[in-house]
Amino acid sequence: MAPARVLVVDDSPTMRGLITAVLRSDPEVSVVGQAGDALEAREAIKQLNPDVVTLDIEMPNMNGLDFLERIMRLRPMPVIMVSSLTHRGAEATLAALEIGAFDCVGKPVPGDTRPFVDLAEKVKAAARSMRERSAGRPGTAMSAAPVAPVSAAANYRVGRKIVAIGSSTGGVEALITVLQNFPENCPPTVITQHMPPTFTRSFAERLNRLCRPVVQEATDGARLEVGKIYLAPGGERHLQVTNSAAPCCRLVERDPVNGHRPSVDVLFDSVAELAGRNAVGVILTGMGRDGAAGLLKMRHAGARTLGQNEKTCVVYGMPRVAYELGAVEQQLPLGAIGEEILKITAARKEGSE
Repeated sequence: MAPARVLVVDDSPTMRGLITAVLRSDPEVSVVGQAGDALEAREAIKQLNPDVVTLDIEMPNMNGLDFLERIMRLRPMPVIMVSSLTHRGAEATLAALEIGAFDCVGKPVPGDTRPFVDLAEKVKAAARSMRERSAGRPGTAMSAAPVAPVSAAANYRVGRKIVAIGSSTGGVEALITVLQNFPENCPPTVITQHMPPTFTRSFAERLNRLCRPVVQEATDGARLEVGKIYLAPGGERHLQVTNSAAPCCRLVERDPVNGHRPSVDVLFDSVAELAGRNAVGVILTGMGRDGAAGLLKMRHAGARTLGQNEKTCVVYGMPRVAYELGAVEQQLPLGAIGEEILKITAARKEGSE
């Protein structure tokens, strides 16, 4: 396969140089041009026809969000947002992901010895997604399926199950689609979404505004309660569930698993051990294989397991590996997953699971 052709857009010459150097260290990536603002980038896209654009949020003349909206409207293509690791940067990046950006990376901070460590992999995945769409093959949607009306939410009465969800690239929009279907009395739900540090708190706040249940960033020792959704914080710890006086969240300091911290596998493993058949595992769009082995462990423990289907994934990576391992009981389009979760977790009669 030909190298992924990338246009680097950033108003800082230093940052453009750093991004270019990181990408050029991968022989499967070719940086075909650079631009310092949206006007230069617009002309470069016309002339160079890149496969992927890396785009800074903060730029002169036109900010990254406004330029992204124009790209998605006039010439849809994979865009990876490059943002500062601040609350303001996180809010803007989450908005970009909802508009249609492929993924995001955080700008390095002082003392960062491995800046943009996963940028090349994200660029290659983005290029593959565009080529698959251009070839007319299913498997990569530039945006998630619309939210479907959910009959299962009407008169919903929660049972005893815990829901665990894992996602990565494309997961922001996918999680919004799934969680907006949940009623106020949804089952206790724990989520690991691969995101840079500081972004998860903003994402939890955004989900809390958009969804009926309470959504919060998980804290160590937080009890799992009906009507609450807990999002693993990005950064230095993994999210697990455990049982001390009652089922609760546990944040543990461990090495990355599958290259990620927090890791979906770590979460799923703990849910399998704690809840067994009283759990539902869901694996959504994302690169790589994180979560596949853990979902298989959940299924072997008696849990019900769901995977997002190829057609509605931004990247059919994690769900594909899980399906091929036999971890996925049902593959469903994104718009149907929320309803299926509610059907599985609803109490069937007084005293039922």
